[in-house]
Amino acid sequence: MDEENKKLDKNRTEEFISYDLALLKEKGKWTKYCRVVANAMSAIPWVGQVLSSGAAIHGEQEQGKVNELHEEWLKVHKDKIELLMVALDDMASRLESVHDEYEARIQSDEYMGLVRRAFKSWDASETQEKQQYVINLISNAAASHLCPDDQIRLFNDWLDKYHEIHFKVIRAIYQNNGITRLGIWQSVSDIMPREDSAEADLFKLLIRDLSTGGVIRQYRPTTYDGQFVRQTTRGKTKKPASSTMESAFENTKPYQLTELGSQFVHYTMNQVVKRIGSA
Repeated sequence: MDEENKKLDKNRTEEFISYDLALLKEKGKWTKYCRVVANAMSAIPWVGQVLSSGAAIHGEQEQGKVNELHEEWLKVHKDKIELLMVALDDMASRLESVHDEYEARIQSDEYMGLVRRAFKSWDASETQEKQQYVINLISNAAASHLCPDDQIRLFNDWLDKYHEIHFKVIRAIYQNNGITRLGIWQSVSDIMPREDSAEADLFKLLIRDLSTGGVIRQYRPTTYDGQFVRQTTRGKTKKPASSTMESAFENTKPYQLTELGSQFVHYTMNQVVKRIGSA
């Protein structure tokens, strides 16, 4: 029975690409957005290799010559192809729900450039979480005039630059505006490390990365017209100097997303954040 299952699996390995692509052609949304899908797939170099490999293995099996390493390589990419199919299907479904007034935008060369850039990032992403952020970004970029394309490309750069652990910090601040570093840490871990630990060093690095990157900042009061109020020490009692440095998990200074950081969340993480928040 095991041998029979292995044989069936091999046959499926050889045929899955052509079979799945044939299914796509029967879906109306793929016909409508075939240019978008083609640009997305063109940005992923191994897609063409997998397609040609499937045909090559089929020919080799007919001749009784199966390159096992070649077939194993194809099996590895089978899962990747299936993930890509789900991502493309998700994107097409989102585009299908976009109002007709954005149709010219979706079919434009400018948007195709964003699609190719996004799917390069999708392919390089090591987790499905980040891949979903990429799909959110490119889908939202089709139907919103809030951000110019250069800003969309900046958000794409942020997705490439930052890791899931950075996104945990961003989510914590998004869900709790004014949260302190202690609160941020407690949202991701139940253990309080020493100040001289690797965990404390990593946490300080995350805060520094996102602060210097323009994603988060310490809370700053503003005037009615948006001007930042200069902080002053006048009237404040001067505290004696401490013998120790400020804690990585300081609990008095509130943090917030910058406006740019808020737009980044809206374009890439909003659906995911809402789902986590309602869990």
